[in-house]
Amino acid sequence: MITKRIIPCLDVRDGRVVKGVNFEGLRDVDDPVALARFYNDSGADELVFYDITASHERRPLFTDALRRVASEIFIPLTVGGSINTVADFDRVLKCGADKVSVNSGAIKNPDLIREAAKKYGDQCVVLSMDVKRVDGSFRLFAQGGRVDTGLDALEWAARGEANGAGELVVNSIDTDGVRGGFDLPMLEAVAARVKIPIIASGGAGCAEDFLSLFQLPGVDAGLAASIFHNREVEIHALKELLSAHGIEMRRTR
Repeated sequence: MITKRIIPCLDVRDGRVVKGVNFEGLRDVDDPVALARFYNDSGADELVFYDITASHERRPLFTDALRRVASEIFIPLTVGGSINTVADFDRVLKCGADKVSVNSGAIKNPDLIREAAKKYGDQCVVLSMDVKRVDGSFRLFAQGGRVDTGLDALEWAARGEANGAGELVVNSIDTDGVRGGFDLPMLEAVAARVKIPIIASGGAGCAEDFLSLFQLPGVDAGLAASIFHNREVEIHALKELLSAHGIEMRRTR
């Protein structure tokens, strides 16, 4: 049985971790290095670092904070933000990332996924999707959820897998920060279209939301921010709860 993963997310703007609701109303949370150190010691399986305004501001990802975060942790680190070329992959990998998350860059150039997978291996390439319901369908958004691409999100997920993405992060704009649970119908629809691992993001409000999430076939990991940043859910305790319900979890150090 494939073990499930618990992944905290650092949404970074101007060198600070921030959090909002439905991708809006961002508020300051903490220093990314301090949080990274905390999660490394708290049993997190992996960590995600997003420079959330890099694409919108049309600038390279800030590497200073990334280097400091990478130096503090011993768990896998996925990094995203203004990843537009294979050279951008190279830059963040050299800063300490283990995997690279691409979103808007792949929308602009779908061949980027194939090129990066060929050079670094598909295990290094994570396709991140910001998805929202529009007129009854799942629509793909770009630039931090600001721009409706008009693309069908389910078709985009299948295309990303075909191009060589090794993992898929599905960010639900509808449930982001709402804390009412993960977007299970959306995740179920995506899982029906792909076979690569799916990381669910957006909506976690309590430990039981992860229990509901991992009942879905095809979902390999749960990603969250607020409930971990605010110490409302402790990762060791969460893993114990899930294990008690028969969900195979990765062992913590």
